[in-house]
Amino acid sequence: MQHFPIFLAVSGRNIVLSGGGDAALAKLRLLLKTEARLTVFAPNPASEIEAWAVDGRLELQRRALQSGDTARAALFYAADEDPSEDARTSAIARSEGALVNNVDNLQDSQFITPAIVDRDPVTVAIGTEGAAPVLARAIKADLEERLPSTLGTLARIGKAFRKMADHLPMGRRRRKFWAEYYFRSGPRAMDQGGEKAVRDDLDQLLQQHLDAQEREGHVAFVGAGPGDPELLTLKARNALDKADVLIHDRLVTPEILELARREAILIDAGKTAFGPSMSQDDINQLIVKHALGGAQVVRLKGGDPTVFGRLDEEIEAVTGAGISWHVVPGITAASASVAAIGQSLTKRDRNSAVRLLTGHDMKGFADHDWRTLARPGEVAAIYMGKKSARFIQGRLIMHGADRSTPVTVIENASRPDQRILETTLDALSTDLVEAGLTGPALTIYGLSPRAAASELNLPQEQELA
Repeated sequence: MQHFPIFLAVSGRNIVLSGGGDAALAKLRLLLKTEARLTVFAPNPASEIEAWAVDGRLELQRRALQSGDTARAALFYAADEDPSEDARTSAIARSEGALVNNVDNLQDSQFITPAIVDRDPVTVAIGTEGAAPVLARAIKADLEERLPSTLGTLARIGKAFRKMADHLPMGRRRRKFWAEYYFRSGPRAMDQGGEKAVRDDLDQLLQQHLDAQEREGHVAFVGAGPGDPELLTLKARNALDKADVLIHDRLVTPEILELARREAILIDAGKTAFGPSMSQDDINQLIVKHALGGAQVVRLKGGDPTVFGRLDEEIEAVTGAGISWHVVPGITAASASVAAIGQSLTKRDRNSAVRLLTGHDMKGFADHDWRTLARPGEVAAIYMGKKSARFIQGRLIMHGADRSTPVTVIENASRPDQRILETTLDALSTDLVEAGLTGPALTIYGLSPRAAASELNLPQEQELA
């Protein structure tokens, strides 16, 4: 992020603009919505600028900007549409302490003006750091269609009511009150009776929430998918939005954790294969402790919580404590991995079944039906199989598996740094060492990437013509 987004208080402060043509007009139409004091320097201003000056909406100086003209300015816009003049006025403004925007010149600007959706006092700013202004405008148009014109009125009424709402305890109860106001009761009252009806509705709504009993704690076991936040289900997003406490494992990516509410408590309960870990008993106690305290707890697991996630133990702990719970499944790492190589886990005339194995505990393989898995055409998705690759390789070869059987290892499936290692059973352990994979990886035994996936070695996306 090269430009940090902020909302600058400009009420009563000076904003200076140099220029009187189309570029100046575009900026002034936006700046006139603020409560700043505007001064324009333009020897030949457009008629609209002159009209705004006559109406007292800005101060117009019919001359070029000179030293001293920006001495008390908070912001300065160079909009003369002449590179040399813009450079001259920008230099003056910088030397006098104003932040400078050189219109249509990102490189020489200290700040940029985003595309804005105005539902005063609700303001949505959209920026692309100058990379794609047309995209910013498209997002702006989409948001303007989605956000009702009455949203600003609801926000102003809500702002005046905030001290009354402080009678509700901080946290979930207060959030629930405001969510019901802005998304249900407020818009309904506005449609039925305007601002008076909204104010009356707020009083009634507050009393309802003051009288309501505190909701008991609850646990949602949520699948975070393989890592790409766009692969989260709608139910998973909804659970993240409601969570007071989020207990996550190490496979959950920072991009997904960013989707949690800012007020939520985030707890890393990650486990590392063959390394330091929080014990499962400690995790169970952590979940129960927060839920018994009345929190809405999300136990967030990479992939799907029902696949090698020790879900049963956590459910038993929660159930034993008398806490309600539900499960939100996620896209499995196996599904994301075969999608990355353009394959399917099962195929007619190849394999009618697929095995999901874990390589974390090698003891678990001792009684496995290796002879069946070693047959031609068999497919298996092996989780956490990097460290146990030599063990798996040896067992399969010992039970008659063809050494040339294709094996594909997908690291960081679905993520921007995804890597695909195409190898064979015979070369598996050697190739893994040479590849130096460090991220979470899933091994697909019996499948190789289709040609396109193998060549790109990246998450596959079809481009529309």
